[in-house]
Amino acid sequence: MSTTAPLAILFDLDGTLVDTAPDLAQATNVLREHHGLAPLPYEQIRRQVSNGGSALVTLALGLELGAPEHDTARQFLLDTYEQAVAVQSQVFDPLNQWLIEWHGNQRLWGIVTNKPRRYTEPLLAALALEPGALLCADDLSVKKPDPEPLWEAARRLGVAPNQCWYVGDHVRDMQAAKAAGMTAVAVGYGYISEEDDYRQWPADLWFEKCSTLVEALNAFNITS
Repeated sequence: MSTTAPLAILFDLDGTLVDTAPDLAQATNVLREHHGLAPLPYEQIRRQVSNGGSALVTLALGLELGAPEHDTARQFLLDTYEQAVAVQSQVFDPLNQWLIEWHGNQRLWGIVTNKPRRYTEPLLAALALEPGALLCADDLSVKKPDPEPLWEAARRLGVAPNQCWYVGDHVRDMQAAKAAGMTAVAVGYGYISEEDDYRQWPADLWFEKCSTLVEALNAFNITS
């Protein structure tokens, strides 16, 4: 475990900083309804959210990527989601209060997400989140697990990669953080599938609950 306080905290978005699963689950079940199917249980959908829209289409309709109707179904899902990106989505508690204090103290933080910007910006605006750096899936020619988006976020914040924590709920987040030379922080409260064990990911730190992550941040006097 790193013994020095990071100068900047970078977050994955869905399942790490913001609980977006309720709105994505709603869009997924609208897709199923469109195909005459009954809604799936929320928890079943939640576990797949971090795997992206294609995974939700496969879950909802059984259409694998490459199937003739997959792309059409995925676009329907995303169009539905775009109309309601922040109806129930909220910053995870108690990260919400911690972030208010951190931002209020003019400390550095950012978001590096594989979510496209067209869905990210309305979500952040609705939640009044103003990261110092925001890197989305379509901002660069590569995305996580490539480290370049994390490096670019650090550059925009004016800090070295080894002065950053990157916090995420998917193995690709840890792969990106390690490749970028950042402290890789895995969280177990996010959208993790049943077959995944987040403690087996190549991280430096692991936190089961959001509250324990915040306790660790506070232990480094980051909000002081």
